[in-house]
Amino acid sequence: MSLVGPRSAARWLLVFVLLAGVYFFHGFLVPVLAALVIGFASWPLYRRLLSAVNGNRTLGATIAILSVISFIVVPISLAAAYAVQEVKIWAVWVIASNASGAPVPSWLGGIPLIGEALAEQWTKHLSHPGGIGEVIQLTSGSNIGSIYRGLLVVGASAFQWFLTLLFMLITLFFVYRDGAHLIAQLDRLGERILPMRWERVSRIVPLTISSTVTGMTIIAIGEGIVLGTAYWLAGVPSAVTLGLISGVMALIPGGAPLSFTLVSFYLMASGSLVAGLALFAWGTVELFIVDKTLRPRLVGGPIKLPFLPTFFGLIGGVKTMGFLGLFVGPVLMALLVAIWREWIRDASEEPADLSSADAVPDVAESRASASASATAVGENA
Repeated sequence: MSLVGPRSAARWLLVFVLLAGVYFFHGFLVPVLAALVIGFASWPLYRRLLSAVNGNRTLGATIAILSVISFIVVPISLAAAYAVQEVKIWAVWVIASNASGAPVPSWLGGIPLIGEALAEQWTKHLSHPGGIGEVIQLTSGSNIGSIYRGLLVVGASAFQWFLTLLFMLITLFFVYRDGAHLIAQLDRLGERILPMRWERVSRIVPLTISSTVTGMTIIAIGEGIVLGTAYWLAGVPSAVTLGLISGVMALIPGGAPLSFTLVSFYLMASGSLVAGLALFAWGTVELFIVDKTLRPRLVGGPIKLPFLPTFFGLIGGVKTMGFLGLFVGPVLMALLVAIWREWIRDASEEPADLSSADAVPDVAESRASASASATAVGENA
């Protein structure tokens, strides 16, 4: 009699093949996840596109990929390249100021209420030579030279970014073209793994991804564009970089108002009182329109993330996957929250089921005892 049967050996061989696949192809995890996120989020629009091209999946996938490149990839790439150049200029200024000491900006003391205190702290920590480096070393643990070299590496790694983007677009093309077949295969496999539960859990995933990406990412990109344009019209230096920062901050609840409020204070403190007030008023109106009208219409699905999971998903995604983590991190956190809520829902339903199941034997036992008593009374009579 063999110690390991054929079926057990086949299962261990399957586990080994899966682990080997993860080891050899883990470098493609980020582009594949990004393609799946974009595909799930845009699937309702893609179904309308398929209807327009009479169900031709290859033509529909090609048009969808060209649309993603035209309206998402190209604008973000141009803005990111321009922002990297501006950040390099900032880094050069920081290095020069660190060598000779950074004088207190004239506008800093003009900030209401806290301007004088900020000017004193600037003089204390940044005005002497090497002060900026000391502050950076204290807060981040890195020196100015390593940060500047990191910026140069980011600029020089454009080819690696291009390869990642290319793999993502190739994967996204096949997600669009063969997504329906893949979903059908996953449903058949999922019913074997989670019978009676797979349909409910699997339908949460696309709704969650669509809700998260639409409610956070697309609106954040829109707010970054709108606020960046407002910065440029108000005469703020490095408007593109500040617009990108505002878009990233918009992913965090309360990040967008903090961004345009700080820029408005800078304008007012630097002497542009009208421009600062106008920027603050425009940002307030824009935020009200987005939060009260656009976001409720665009956001759907079962998941609305609170602040803490959103923050962890954003920071963890950026730390693990870089820029793509802005998209993948919040989605994975939303999926974890969805699974957790499903477990809580099942746990809350089980006691009610048990109590109802326990109640049936009690009724049956009472009826049996009542009939036995009646029989005994009859016999005694």
